[in-house]
Amino acid sequence: MTPDLPRIACFDLDNTLIDRDAAFATWAEWWAQSVGLGADAVSWLLDRDEGGFRPRADLFGGAKEQFGLRASVEALEAAYDREHPLFTWAEPEVLDGLRALRTAGWRVVVVTNGGIVQQGIKLEHTGIGAVVDFGCISEAVGVRKPDPVIFKIAADRVGATLEGGWMVGDHPAYDIAGGIAAGLRTIRVGDHHPEAATADRVPTHHFQSVLSAFEVILAG
Repeated sequence: MTPDLPRIACFDLDNTLIDRDAAFATWAEWWAQSVGLGADAVSWLLDRDEGGFRPRADLFGGAKEQFGLRASVEALEAAYDREHPLFTWAEPEVLDGLRALRTAGWRVVVVTNGGIVQQGIKLEHTGIGAVVDFGCISEAVGVRKPDPVIFKIAADRVGATLEGGWMVGDHPAYDIAGGIAAGLRTIRVGDHHPEAATADRVPTHHFQSVLSAFEVILAG
């Protein structure tokens, strides 16, 4: 381990620290009602969201055509980026776990793929941004997981070493593969994206809740 530098604990945001899919479902219900659509529109969105990985231009382009929406696709996307984060939340136990890691001397960073507007609002709205050392958003730093460079950027920003550090996330291809490439120990949370869980993306641990990840990191 690099002398005198604290270790880093990196966390994905969506479906790791927050329940992104539940927030999307709640937003979809609100949005459908706000534009005068019903339950069919909610089901349509949920069926096509792909856990947030379907490009928003495709999603809203399809919604515009399917439901005869008057707003442009660009306007729909921009509104979504501002609105959807306001339906996210962080459980108190998650905020407590992040605080406990910092108290124990870890540098705690959120490493998330996504846009500055949406992910930045999520960090602020949920309170996560206030209890971590840095929110490393891919659009802001110009590199995305699984590229190991994003983890080096995060470590440099908070004055930490990657040696002996952790990456915690839900996606085998981005969080686990990226963490392994950066030399980090890894923890997979939940069972999202099972098709991406290949033999070269096996995490150090696999838990259903991020709360178990806090316990393991603190114990080590």
